[in-house]
Amino acid sequence: MNLYFLRHGLADWPDWKRPDAERPLTEEGVVRMRASAQTIKQLDLGLAAILSSPLVRARQTADVVAQALGLSLTIKSQLAPGFAKPALAKLLPAFSQANALMFVGHEPDLSEIIADLIGGGQVVMKKGSLARVDIASAESLAGELVWLLAPKVLTLD
Repeated sequence: MNLYFLRHGLADWPDWKRPDAERPLTEEGVVRMRASAQTIKQLDLGLAAILSSPLVRARQTADVVAQALGLSLTIKSQLAPGFAKPALAKLLPAFSQANALMFVGHEPDLSEIIADLIGGGQVVMKKGSLARVDIASAESLAGELVWLLAPKVLTLD
Protein backbone atom coordinates (compact mmCIF):
# COMPACT_ATOMS: atom_id res chain seq x y z
CA MET A 1 0.00 0.00 0.00
CA ASN A 2 1.28 3.46 -0.89
CA LEU A 3 0.69 6.12 1.74
CA TYR A 4 0.98 9.75 0.72
CA PHE A 5 1.43 12.43 3.34
CA LEU A 6 0.68 16.03 2.34
CA ARG A 7 1.33 18.89 4.70
CA HIS A 8 -1.14 21.74 4.43
CA GLY A 9 -0.18 24.78 2.36
CA LEU A 10 0.89 28.24 3.50
CA ALA A 11 -1.29 29.53 6.31
CA ASP A 12 0.89 32.16 7.94
CA TRP A 13 -1.23 34.89 9.46
CA PRO A 14 1.05 36.74 11.92
CA ASP A 15 -1.81 38.78 13.38
CA TRP A 16 -4.31 35.89 13.57
CA LYS A 17 -6.52 36.46 16.60
CA ARG A 18 -9.07 33.65 16.25
CA PRO A 19 -8.59 30.00 17.22
CA ASP A 20 -5.71 28.29 15.42
CA ALA A 21 -8.06 25.58 14.11
CA GLU A 22 -9.82 28.25 12.03
CA ARG A 23 -6.65 29.61 10.40
CA PRO A 24 -7.06 29.36 6.60
CA LEU A 25 -4.58 29.18 3.78
CA THR A 26 -3.27 32.53 2.62
CA GLU A 27 -4.05 33.68 -0.93
CA GLU A 28 -0.53 32.63 -1.91
CA GLY A 29 -1.12 29.29 -0.17
CA VAL A 30 -4.23 28.65 -2.27
CA VAL A 31 -2.44 29.60 -5.51
CA ARG A 32 0.53 27.36 -4.71
CA MET A 33 -1.70 24.47 -3.68
CA ARG A 34 -3.63 24.70 -6.96
CA ALA A 35 -0.32 24.46 -8.84
CA SER A 36 0.76 21.54 -6.64
CA ALA A 37 -2.58 19.80 -7.24
CA GLN A 38 -1.95 19.89 -10.99
CA THR A 39 1.45 18.28 -10.49
CA ILE A 40 -0.08 15.67 -8.18
CA LYS A 41 -2.68 14.96 -10.87
CA GLN A 42 0.10 14.39 -13.43
CA LEU A 43 1.79 11.96 -11.02
CA ASP A 44 -1.31 9.72 -11.30
CA LEU A 45 -0.98 8.34 -7.79
CA GLY A 46 -3.97 6.00 -8.04
CA LEU A 47 -5.48 7.30 -4.81
CA ALA A 48 -8.49 5.50 -3.40
CA ALA A 49 -9.18 8.28 -0.89
CA ILE A 50 -7.99 11.58 0.54
CA LEU A 51 -8.30 11.92 4.31
CA SER A 52 -7.84 15.29 5.97
CA SER A 53 -7.47 16.90 9.34
CA PRO A 54 -10.56 18.91 10.29
CA LEU A 55 -8.54 22.12 10.72
CA VAL A 56 -9.43 24.72 8.09
CA ARG A 57 -5.99 25.00 6.46
CA ALA A 58 -5.72 21.22 6.01
CA ARG A 59 -9.30 20.90 4.74
CA GLN A 60 -8.69 23.67 2.20
CA THR A 61 -5.47 21.98 1.06
CA ALA A 62 -7.17 18.60 0.74
CA ASP A 63 -10.16 20.10 -1.04
CA VAL A 64 -7.98 21.71 -3.71
CA VAL A 65 -6.26 18.37 -4.37
CA ALA A 66 -9.52 16.39 -4.25
CA GLN A 67 -11.13 18.73 -6.79
CA ALA A 68 -8.15 18.47 -9.14
CA LEU A 69 -8.24 14.67 -8.94
CA GLY A 70 -12.01 14.30 -9.03
CA LEU A 71 -12.08 12.56 -5.65
CA SER A 72 -14.22 13.09 -2.60
CA LEU A 73 -12.67 14.23 0.64
CA THR A 74 -13.04 12.48 3.99
CA ILE A 75 -12.49 14.52 7.15
CA LYS A 76 -11.02 12.53 10.04
CA SER A 77 -10.64 13.99 13.51
CA GLN A 78 -7.68 11.63 14.06
CA LEU A 79 -5.65 13.76 11.60
CA ALA A 80 -5.90 16.88 13.80
CA PRO A 81 -2.68 17.90 15.56
CA GLY A 82 -1.50 14.97 17.65
CA PHE A 83 -1.93 12.45 14.79
CA ALA A 84 0.40 9.52 15.45
CA LYS A 85 1.07 5.96 14.33
CA PRO A 86 -1.63 4.38 16.58
CA ALA A 87 -4.29 6.61 14.97
CA LEU A 88 -2.99 5.66 11.51
CA ALA A 89 -3.27 1.99 12.48
CA LYS A 90 -6.94 2.52 13.39
CA LEU A 91 -7.72 4.32 10.11
CA LEU A 92 -6.15 1.84 7.70
CA PRO A 93 -8.45 -1.20 8.16
CA ALA A 94 -11.36 0.71 6.60
CA PHE A 95 -9.24 0.99 3.44
CA SER A 96 -7.78 -2.52 3.34
CA GLN A 97 -8.56 -2.90 -0.37
CA ALA A 98 -6.94 0.42 -1.33
CA ASN A 99 -3.60 0.59 -3.09
CA ALA A 100 -2.98 4.25 -2.25
CA LEU A 101 -4.25 6.76 0.32
CA MET A 102 -3.44 10.42 0.97
CA PHE A 103 -3.35 11.95 4.45
CA VAL A 104 -3.42 15.73 4.75
CA GLY A 105 -2.23 17.07 8.06
CA HIS A 106 0.22 18.99 10.16
CA GLU A 107 3.72 19.14 11.55
CA PRO A 108 5.39 17.71 13.47
CA ASP A 109 2.91 14.83 13.18
CA LEU A 110 3.57 13.90 9.55
CA SER A 111 7.36 13.91 9.91
CA GLU A 112 7.10 11.80 13.06
CA ILE A 113 4.74 9.25 11.50
CA ILE A 114 6.97 8.91 8.45
CA ALA A 115 10.02 8.40 10.68
CA ASP A 116 8.11 5.80 12.71
CA LEU A 117 7.02 3.95 9.59
CA ILE A 118 10.53 3.79 8.15
CA GLY A 119 12.20 2.76 11.40
CA GLY A 120 13.73 6.08 12.40
CA GLY A 121 15.52 9.03 10.96
CA GLN A 122 14.66 12.68 10.64
CA VAL A 123 12.14 13.86 8.07
CA VAL A 124 11.11 17.48 7.57
CA MET A 125 7.79 18.21 5.88
CA LYS A 126 7.70 21.84 4.77
CA LYS A 127 4.30 23.43 4.14
CA GLY A 128 2.94 21.91 0.94
CA SER A 129 5.40 18.97 0.86
CA LEU A 130 4.28 15.53 -0.30
CA ALA A 131 5.89 12.27 0.80
CA ARG A 132 5.32 8.70 -0.33
CA VAL A 133 5.83 5.79 2.06
CA ASP A 134 5.19 2.24 0.88
CA ILE A 135 4.10 -0.27 3.49
CA ALA A 136 3.85 -4.02 3.01
CA SER A 137 0.66 -4.26 5.05
CA ALA A 138 -1.62 -2.22 7.29
CA GLU A 139 -0.85 -4.65 10.09
CA SER A 140 2.93 -4.28 10.06
CA LEU A 141 3.09 -0.53 9.52
CA ALA A 142 6.70 -0.91 8.49
CA GLY A 143 7.60 0.97 5.38
CA GLU A 144 10.07 2.61 3.07
CA LEU A 145 10.27 6.31 2.24
CA VAL A 146 10.16 6.26 -1.56
CA TRP A 147 10.28 10.03 -2.05
CA LEU A 148 9.69 13.40 -0.46
CA LEU A 149 8.83 16.29 -2.77
CA ALA A 150 9.41 19.83 -1.58
CA PRO A 151 6.73 22.42 -2.41
CA LYS A 152 9.03 24.07 -4.95
CA VAL A 153 9.11 20.83 -6.93
CA LEU A 154 5.33 20.43 -6.76
CA THR A 155 4.63 24.01 -7.82
CA LEU A 156 7.35 23.93 -10.46
CA ASP A 157 8.84 27.18 -9.10
